[in-house]
Amino acid sequence: MPEPLIDPPGAEAQLEPRADHGEESYRGSGRLQGKVAVITGADSGIGKAVAIAYAREGADVVISYLDEHTDAEDTAHWVRAAEREAVLVHGDLADPAHCRQLVRTAVQRFGRVDVLVSNAAFQMSHETLAEIKDEEWDHTLAVNLSAYFHLVKAAVPHMAAGSAIIGSSSVNSDNPSPQLLPYAATKAAIANMTASLAQLLGPKGIRANSVAPGPVWTPLIPSTMPPEAVESFGENTPLGRPAQPAELAPVYVMLASDEASYVSGARVAVTGGKPIL
Repeated sequence: MPEPLIDPPGAEAQLEPRADHGEESYRGSGRLQGKVAVITGADSGIGKAVAIAYAREGADVVISYLDEHTDAEDTAHWVRAAEREAVLVHGDLADPAHCRQLVRTAVQRFGRVDVLVSNAAFQMSHETLAEIKDEEWDHTLAVNLSAYFHLVKAAVPHMAAGSAIIGSSSVNSDNPSPQLLPYAATKAAIANMTASLAQLLGPKGIRANSVAPGPVWTPLIPSTMPPEAVESFGENTPLGRPAQPAELAPVYVMLASDEASYVSGARVAVTGGKPIL
């Protein structure tokens, strides 16, 4: 495989062109006023756009990230500019103990969790099965899928009726790219797990839904894909381009809001017209 354009997991400063997270465009209307949200992968990409939108809708935000401190501080800047509280928590979600500590931090600061967005993900592109090392398979499942389980298990005791869980699935859950085999498998499992959670937690009044993005322009793309794939990224959608992270945020806002009080067990596709089956 050719070397990626930037080192994984990538940083916003390395992204050319820069992504739009709604910094200058998203306008809130109080739809999440007073809520507490925990968002993983909130340093960049979809997670950053969701954090900015949530803050402008009135939510305090716990920003979970690996070690991209500069990007995470920028997310916190926008949250605080919206006059909401930002709590930064860095660490590896592949570690179940860190997942529990993330939730514990949120509860210690705010007393509860109203919205959990499990969004952090790892992927690498490979042309052959032999290229996928055992360690990479295990790590992809740990970050993308097992962390979701551990976060939900830790958060549910601190979630009241009306709370919301949102998992980031993918168009790859139904139309898997062969070059992204481990990633695609986890995204299918996230969709399935979310459907189970909706049924398990419904009696508690806790909703669970997932979002299935198509191609989205984030640092993960040029840091994990060969240059030729990056060059044509998103062109195979009916809209002919990748999404900007800001274009995903309104769906995450809707699913977290009280307006979606009867929406549970759903998977919302944001794919630029490419259907999921």
